[in-house]
Amino acid sequence: MIGTWHGLIMDCPNPQALSAFYREVLGMVEVQDDGDWVVIGDAPDRPGIAFQQAEVYTPSTWPDPSIPQQMHLDIRVDDFDTAEAAVLKLGARRLEGGGETFRVYADPAGHPFCLVTM
Repeated sequence: MIGTWHGLIMDCPNPQALSAFYREVLGMVEVQDDGDWVVIGDAPDRPGIAFQQAEVYTPSTWPDPSIPQQMHLDIRVDDFDTAEAAVLKLGARRLEGGGETFRVYADPAGHPFCLVTM
């Protein structure tokens, strides 16, 4: 195991509205609301679903592949460098972007995911 699942992030035009929908559907509670970033889950210290404000948002046309799904996984790790070496060895590639607490990658099929630290 390289890391543990930390969260699923969904781009959307209105994080509060979409999080309210999923709170009702899944019976979760809101654990964070920063306006353009809302997180729901079972508890603040457990993996959850985050809704991220997207200024320009085009909904998926799935199953028509012309506009693919817009989600990515956050995977919590203890050490960026060790985890990065492991995911690259498995076929991931580093993508532009990231910050002090996260790094962005693409899985072998091109889906984005982040390694995160707390």
